[in-house]
Amino acid sequence: MLAEIRFHGRAGQGMVTAAELLAAAAGAEGKYSQAFPVFGSEKRGPPVMSFCRISDSPITTYDQVSEPDIVVVADPSVLSSVNVAAGLKKGGIVIANCNCKASELGITDAKVFVVDGTKIALEHLHQPIFNTVMLGAFIKITGLVKMESVEKAIHEEFDEKSKAMADENVDAVRACYELAKKD
Repeated sequence: MLAEIRFHGRAGQGMVTAAELLAAAAGAEGKYSQAFPVFGSEKRGPPVMSFCRISDSPITTYDQVSEPDIVVVADPSVLSSVNVAAGLKKGGIVIANCNCKASELGITDAKVFVVDGTKIALEHLHQPIFNTVMLGAFIKITGLVKMESVEKAIHEEFDEKSKAMADENVDAVRACYELAKKD
């Protein structure tokens, strides 16, 4: 099993951290993983992508994920400027932060799931940072990693900076997990 994941968002919203947290969670479960970003502009706000691979066996490729199995769209504004489904494998999964119906995204040949991650981010994190929020939906929909593994990765990443920040992010992951629908 090799799962290739592409994250879409905007610079400054934690897409690199999302991929790294997911890779750390997979690693904690004994899986092989890698995470890496693509940077364009060094300023806050332009569209960005980051990538994660999760496998049961060693990963021997290190290039960008051009044909993902799963696409996570963390910032809904990216949907109007980026073809997030570009290269998506037929029957792949798109998980989008959107206060809309999945059918409204116009993505075909994929299983499309939407969740209002913005509401959860503002409620739990008090700012429009969607990285950990969308991991909650990812966990629920894909089952590739366990909640406990993501929680552990978040605490390892944020506890030194702020235990309260780590707890808020774990709460956000759990809230999005509960809100996401698998079908």
